Amino acid sequence: MGAKVEARVSHRFKASADRVYDAWLDPAQVRVWMAASLRTFGLSGEIRRVEIDPKIGGKFFFSDMRGETEARHWGTYLELDRPRKIVFTWIIDESGEADPSVVTLTIEPETEGCTATIVHAMDAQWIDYVSRTEDGWGRMFKQIDATLAESSSLQ
Repeated sequence: MGAKVEARVSHRFKASADRVYDAWLDPAQVRVWMAASLRTFGLSGEIRRVEIDPKIGGKFFFSDMRGETEARHWGTYLELDRPRKIVFTWIIDESGEADPSVVTLTIEPETEGCTATIVHAMDAQWIDYVSRTEDGWGRMFKQIDATLAESSSLQ
């Protein structure tokens, strides 16, 4: 295991900690906010697979189309503490399986809403990708927020 660098981003949600937590583990919700996030990058947002086994030791697998290429992301849930914390490995290539990135999502409930913070610890070889990683997680947070706000207005 080599030296690590961290990407870190926080977001203030109007939604409750429970709703934000659930948005990360419900396949239907993940499909919606992940597609919307990809579109903010100018991609098609075509989601191929969303598989989630939300238990400690459970696996997830997400894939989307980027032109003719299927981008794949997978990992294992290391910690699930509803509604405060989700920790998981993050792998995008088989070469990362031996020493995967670890993503820690913490959610702090507040009187109205919550604040969520992601810390993505990755091998130091990826130092040039820290700001891009922060941008990606930040876009996901914004799309989760928009998706939760829209579902609240429909209720």
